[in-house]
Amino acid sequence: MTDQSPRRKRGGGRAGNATRRGGAAIEQMSWRLPVNIDRPTEPLTEEGVLAVHDAAMRILENIGIEFLNHEALEILRASGGCTIDGENVRMGRDFVMEMVAKAPSQWDITPRNPDRKITIGGNHILFGNVSSPPNYWDMDLGRKVPGDREMCRNLLKLSQYFNCIHFVGGYPVEPVDVHASVRHLDVLYDKLTISDKAAHAYSLGTERVEDVMEMVRIAGGHSHEEFDAGPKMYTNINSTSPLKHDIPMLDGWMRLARRNQGLIVTPFTLAGAMAPVTMAGAVAQSLAEGLSAIVLAQIIRPGAACAIGTFTSNVDMKSGAPAFGTPEYMRATQMTGQLARFYNLPMRASGVCAANVPDGQAMWETSNSLWSAVQAGANVVYHAAGWLEGGLIASPEKFIMDCEVIQHIQRYMEPALTATTEADLAVDAVAEVGPEGHFFGIQHTQDRYTDAFYQPFVSDWRNYEAWEAAGGVWTPERANKLFKQIINEFEDAPMDVAIKEELSAFVERRKSEGGAPTDF
Repeated sequence: MTDQSPRRKRGGGRAGNATRRGGAAIEQMSWRLPVNIDRPTEPLTEEGVLAVHDAAMRILENIGIEFLNHEALEILRASGGCTIDGENVRMGRDFVMEMVAKAPSQWDITPRNPDRKITIGGNHILFGNVSSPPNYWDMDLGRKVPGDREMCRNLLKLSQYFNCIHFVGGYPVEPVDVHASVRHLDVLYDKLTISDKAAHAYSLGTERVEDVMEMVRIAGGHSHEEFDAGPKMYTNINSTSPLKHDIPMLDGWMRLARRNQGLIVTPFTLAGAMAPVTMAGAVAQSLAEGLSAIVLAQIIRPGAACAIGTFTSNVDMKSGAPAFGTPEYMRATQMTGQLARFYNLPMRASGVCAANVPDGQAMWETSNSLWSAVQAGANVVYHAAGWLEGGLIASPEKFIMDCEVIQHIQRYMEPALTATTEADLAVDAVAEVGPEGHFFGIQHTQDRYTDAFYQPFVSDWRNYEAWEAAGGVWTPERANKLFKQIINEFEDAPMDVAIKEELSAFVERRKSEGGAPTDF
């Protein structure tokens, strides 16, 4: 692998502040890293936090986690802090807490455009696009179909366009028309050329992870030393609940840890099926699975940038189907937030639903899950825009509708809404209007009316008669129209021509070599 000299350039793209609809600009909020100014919701008492922690430690000490990756087993064995029986690994609580304490409470990811740097941890709350559904739905099709590369590219364009989306997760829909051996090459090429936001790598075996790291390095114009100096990308792994970590995900996890990239572990624990039916039990199991992977990362590279995720929800006990955005999901997320603060780790949550189309159910379940992330003090919110059918469908209309909700949340976070200066208290304005006037025309209002309140881009605030006279267009239809306009006007984020050529040459070379194996 030949080292490259650093090349500096500034990306940006047209992550538009506006697009056009019927000749009128549709404004969106500017790029920002939102800070959660609210106190987190903490359903557990101090005793409750310690009880859940103790349960997680008892799982690690007495039951153990299966590590199916033999290299990981040898690393854990050599650490001297684990008891290993075959593939079962038990960890003493003192050792776990010592290792977890090495992980930073906050870290940055710097993508190819340094103006898009994001901070994971503290009071930051960041939102990402839908990732990994095999299927796609939009209003023009009117049915669920397998994803393809064009659909994937269009969702990547939405991910770049909307400023409220801070990082670009895995494939926003699986392009099943691209062979699995080279899919990662094509999608990462699209991702890195369409977008200049922080990118994700699937931990699915050696070749994919090494290819993605090299592509991100090339796209950023970094030397290998610069790439390794701090996170330029990230991965997320899921444990195989209950109580297992698989071979390919651990392989990617360890490779990214060695190269100082971002690491997020998110057990997928469905209470009643893959975890205990009680929320405290499900959260304790999830924490044990997640902490064990963080221990491994800290052994490999003390100070590795890690975050712990939650995907604890419940199943429908009548059908066995996953349920999302439920009261149980919300409480489990809030409880995990308390424990993440206990361990001083950044936290990942998700914006999810079980609905099959972008209807009322889709929006209330997604809104519940997004607000539970806010309440939990989550730092990273996966799948915040575009998710349907429990992660089996990606939809552009749902993506755009979700971005409206995310913008609501970002506006809600702005300190201006709770400012209490003399001008904000507006006693003089109240005196000027008195009991018989109105506030529309006074100078206090005139000075502030343009940005005093949130302005939607897809909601329709007209009364029924005006809405009906304009054609009675329902929200998904408005989102569909906006989707087409964004795609038609979209321009890729700028990239240096030489870097783009180098990236393309790498992809073609790796394809000629066969890409990555498809058996694990």
